[in-house]
Amino acid sequence: MDRIDSTPSGRISSRGRDRATLNDVAAHARVSKSTVSLVIRGSTLVADSTRAQVLQSIREIGYVYNRGAATLRSPRTNVVALVVPQIDNPFFGEVTAGADDALDRAGFVSFLANTAETPARQDRFLDRMREHDIDGVIICPARGTSPELIRRLRNWGVPCVQAMRHVLAKEADFVAPDFRLAMELAIDHLVALGHRRIAFIGGAFPVSVTKERYAGFRLALRRHGLDERLIFPCPSNFGGGKASIRRVFDEPSPSTAAVCFNDIVAMGVTVGLAAMGRQAGTDFAVMGFDDIAEAALWSPSLTTIAIDPRKIGEEAAHLLIRRIEDPTGRPERVIFAPRLVVRESCGRGR
Repeated sequence: MDRIDSTPSGRISSRGRDRATLNDVAAHARVSKSTVSLVIRGSTLVADSTRAQVLQSIREIGYVYNRGAATLRSPRTNVVALVVPQIDNPFFGEVTAGADDALDRAGFVSFLANTAETPARQDRFLDRMREHDIDGVIICPARGTSPELIRRLRNWGVPCVQAMRHVLAKEADFVAPDFRLAMELAIDHLVALGHRRIAFIGGAFPVSVTKERYAGFRLALRRHGLDERLIFPCPSNFGGGKASIRRVFDEPSPSTAAVCFNDIVAMGVTVGLAAMGRQAGTDFAVMGFDDIAEAALWSPSLTTIAIDPRKIGEEAAHLLIRRIEDPTGRPERVIFAPRLVVRESCGRGR
């Protein structure tokens, strides 16, 4: 019979097909086999010092967790898919980081996919993930996604949480900020500064977040008795903001302020203003949206609506874990209250 010998360094060497086992780890760490199992599964029931001791033993003896065998014993794989439409957008980087941190703390591993706003690419990734028996999906649906995608995931028995965007709001779990309240905060601030012609820049594509921001923008302006038609759709990126500010000034009676679809658009607007010999915060008020890390470092620093993308990712992960534990529970809607962050780009008032 092949045997396992302990080397002088304490590492277990194998001959033939023998491998280090949970019992070997338990003996080396001087703990029970069940404690080793809890550590491997990421349980929070183990003290930090004991966890560190077990992990050190795993490294020293070269124990390798047999994921395939564990999957055969359990209906779960502890693998989750994170699906975002624009991985190069810092906002979605923050959402992803928040979700991944929360999943990691709960013992899940995440697979990340960038759909590049392409439903076909999104479908291919989800089909592949289904082959890996994922436990669930957190998705910000790509532009043009059909509600049937969420129903298809449900038919597969794969729990799904929609984050930021939704294509099936009432029948599925959803996490997002309150976009209409966000627009009210933005408009109220600009009106308080004396602005009466306020534009909206960005949001060229008819996804749920665009529709909800447009609706909130119009309602807030209507409440103040102001013109609600000053909407300038454009790609929600730096170039879109830079180009669109010229369109704003081409109007017979140009706006004096703008709420932008996101901070990246707002940054583009400030550069477009500079190219026209104008300055954000002095000649024109620029309001961002999201409060990404770069917003505070920009010049001028962006006044913006903070919606805490990392927190959105974390809560989407927590909701998905709850749904994995209770697949038949009623759908949940988790809506966060945004907040106004006042910096330099809107100036001190007219």
